[in-house]
Amino acid sequence: MTTTKKNASLGLFASVQLALFLLCLLASTSIIGTIVPQNNPAAFYVERYGAATARFFQLLDIPDMYNSWWFLGLLTLFAVNLIVCSADRIPQVIRLVRRDSLAIAPEQLEKFPLRSERHLVEDVPAAAARVTTLLRRHGWHARTAPLNPGLLCCAEKGKWSRFGVYVVHCSILVILAGALLGSSAVAHKVFRNPLFAFKGSVMLPEGERTAHIFAHKGGERLDLGFALRCDDFTIEYYGNGMPKTYRSTVTVFDGGAPVQTTDIEVNRPLTYKGVTFYQSSYHPFQEYRVALKKQDGSAATTARISAARQMDWPEGGVSYGIINRESQGEVTRRLKIWFTDNQGEPSVFWVNADQEAAIERPSGIYLLTIGQRYATGLQATKDPGVWLVYGGCLLMLVGLYIAFFLSHRRIYVYMQPDETGCHLLFAGDANKNKVGFENNFAQLINKLDSNT
Repeated sequence: MTTTKKNASLGLFASVQLALFLLCLLASTSIIGTIVPQNNPAAFYVERYGAATARFFQLLDIPDMYNSWWFLGLLTLFAVNLIVCSADRIPQVIRLVRRDSLAIAPEQLEKFPLRSERHLVEDVPAAAARVTTLLRRHGWHARTAPLNPGLLCCAEKGKWSRFGVYVVHCSILVILAGALLGSSAVAHKVFRNPLFAFKGSVMLPEGERTAHIFAHKGGERLDLGFALRCDDFTIEYYGNGMPKTYRSTVTVFDGGAPVQTTDIEVNRPLTYKGVTFYQSSYHPFQEYRVALKKQDGSAATTARISAARQMDWPEGGVSYGIINRESQGEVTRRLKIWFTDNQGEPSVFWVNADQEAAIERPSGIYLLTIGQRYATGLQATKDPGVWLVYGGCLLMLVGLYIAFFLSHRRIYVYMQPDETGCHLLFAGDANKNKVGFENNFAQLINKLDSNT
């Protein structure tokens, strides 16, 4: 009774039906993760879906679905199914591959799907030499053995291609292992180390630095072990005001010293010590960056200024301020500037954001560039399993090629002496691509005929 239950359980986990069911279930639930925005604050789901639905989402971890207990459980169950299925079938394949192909009775050759008979006016040893030479010339591994009253020749190709499907199984397991290794839930619950794998974000204003990010799930603060400073943020717009492209210039500090300065753009991330930073968003402030210098290069300064506020530059002997703005949404396009060196009437003019303006004053010519200050939104990810995923994908391509384009093919030639020479019975089969093998089988026999 116990044995029966055990066998029934193994049969369930080894079944193709369970694998197909789990694949469909994983695919259908993944649609939820595509439709429902992931890793947003709880208030976002309350506002969009209502309080009751938001509570249901939180109960099932829908906002972080791919790290949820039930989704990881489905992946684990699918992995167990693949392991049991492979372990149940691989021994049979090994026995089939290691079986002596020459240990076959002549009567069995009559049952092969492909058969053809020929007659050669020569003895069995000469016929065997002719046949084995032909097969080996075309890449077949041919062996012979005496089979009373004649001789049996067997040639095979692609014996190990029977393992192609299990290479695919192995690749899926490697990909699943990489996905689990890179899961923040596994990092928390299994490794007890939230810094082992995480996904988070940070909003970093220009000119400021940070040594931490905030995890998407739960908002936990995670220390990076190094600091990141936003040196500059640049954004370009289409004519209708929609953002065209944006770029962050950042500097990495490790041990208090700058070690790397680079640009982060969409599809061009920065990776440092296993942490990858992606350009994901931005936020405009109602504050402005000012770069001001004398044209003769004798003095220069940088500052931050808000609208309707006077800024003094004692070294340059000037004062200035923003008295008006033209904006599109939160983005400032033009600014009206008031500028004086306390000699004569102040200069009042409009200037485009981030465009240098030359201001002629009695004390000299000043070059002013003023632009809106931004905070860059960076998504930070640490995924130690990513190389396993890449390796698994490569292994899957190899396995799919073997499974779909290679096959185990066998050709038998049974040679028996007769009154006028030698009678040959050709028999062949293939476990896949039977039409292609039938053509090859016919071509080999035709070449034997042409050389006769």
